[in-house]
Amino acid sequence: MLRDSLWIIVILLLIVNTLGAIVTVFSQKRDIATIWAWLLVLITMPVVGFFIFFLVGSRISNKKIFRLRTQEQRGLEQIADNQRQQLQKIEQLLPVPDAASELVNLFLSSDEAVLTRGNDIKVYNNGQDKFAALFEDIRQAKHHIHLEYFTIYDDHIGNQLIDLLTAKAQEGVEVRVIFDQFGSHGQHRRLYKRLRLAGGVATSFLMRPFQLLTLRFNFRNHRKLAIIDGMIGYIGGFNVGDQYLGQFKKFGHWRDTHLRIHGDAVLSLQSRFLMDWNATAEPNELLVKTTQYFPVISTLPGRSMVQIVSSGPDNDMKQIKQGFMRMFASARTEITIQTPYFIPDAAILETLEIAVMSGVRVRLMIPDRPDHPFVYRATQYYAKELIDLGAEVYRYDGGFLHSKVVIIDHEIATVGSANMDIRSFALNFETNAFMYDPAFAGQLEALFEQDVSQSTQLTTVDYEEQSIWMTILQKFSRLFSPIL
Repeated sequence: MLRDSLWIIVILLLIVNTLGAIVTVFSQKRDIATIWAWLLVLITMPVVGFFIFFLVGSRISNKKIFRLRTQEQRGLEQIADNQRQQLQKIEQLLPVPDAASELVNLFLSSDEAVLTRGNDIKVYNNGQDKFAALFEDIRQAKHHIHLEYFTIYDDHIGNQLIDLLTAKAQEGVEVRVIFDQFGSHGQHRRLYKRLRLAGGVATSFLMRPFQLLTLRFNFRNHRKLAIIDGMIGYIGGFNVGDQYLGQFKKFGHWRDTHLRIHGDAVLSLQSRFLMDWNATAEPNELLVKTTQYFPVISTLPGRSMVQIVSSGPDNDMKQIKQGFMRMFASARTEITIQTPYFIPDAAILETLEIAVMSGVRVRLMIPDRPDHPFVYRATQYYAKELIDLGAEVYRYDGGFLHSKVVIIDHEIATVGSANMDIRSFALNFETNAFMYDPAFAGQLEALFEQDVSQSTQLTTVDYEEQSIWMTILQKFSRLFSPIL
């Protein structure tokens, strides 16, 4: 009798858990793959699954989405007005390449991203050079320094940065820092104390102190931006920490890609920062458009055309993912991809499949080691999918590959914070620079070729020779790819 009662209780609990899982997952709009992944978690892990969902599965509140969208509208008006003033002063504009016109129009429609012309771009593929350049630009700052990073660690290079920012704040330079609470592991009170005492301001993105219970781990500010005096901007894959200088044995040499931009595109980076700041800051700390933030650039420092494109869970358009798809669909000869995480959704994978079957050469480079085990095993699974289609897949053996680069047809390239994975498409706040400059695309391709010389091309034989356990782990990890 007791046994029968226990069975009835267990069955009732399972029914309640299943119904609860269905109601919870369908309470907000999600794509089908994500729905099935969360149902799998909630049903197979009673109680624990709901705790995991609370931490990483809940959507951003409508109030915060409203604040973000409101700031986007204001910021876009600022940059558009400033751009119109500048275009009137530039007599000879560089023409837009025919191959780029569709992508330019896409971003104008989806993100109101302004096409900026005449930018000078420098590329950095190691942390020593990137931080040396950034620190020197910070030393030269006269009015303001705006930084927005996913990760700023409380380590040697992190403290070097804060010491430098503190010195500039003491000089009277405006210093503002946005960091991601999750990415920085909550390290901020001690790290930023001296900066705040000097008059600088540092805040975690969309979070206030003691709001840990309202934190949604899944929605991370993954952007890596720096704007100095509205004239110099940085964007790319490097965070701030000793591991990005290759000082962690686990990762070895850290191979990444970051850009230093001088020109009109910096105003778009500035607009992005102001939008994120105003969505995060208290009402009395909001920033407004001034000529110091948006200086008029009357000359062309270089020849590169750039669009700064952002995406995030506050917008269902998935602008950067759309840009990737448009690039893949328009490619005629070659697609080159570097990414630490290759977990495409069905649309991206099918677009690449069509490209390969159409005779386009597709090359993908991934790391040789995991920093997130399940994510890496899912990456291996999808890399095999590409190999089976006929693409070339390279495993970078020279250290940890964290570079996020896409190049098509030796003409158009993008570098930024977005990985080629579902998290970057839909869950993270990301920003990428899309460049329409064959000469600069050639620089990135040359770096890719150098990396190929330190890589191993993977084949179906490599997968056939791996253990059965590894094959199972890769297939299992793929099941959770929509929420990794």
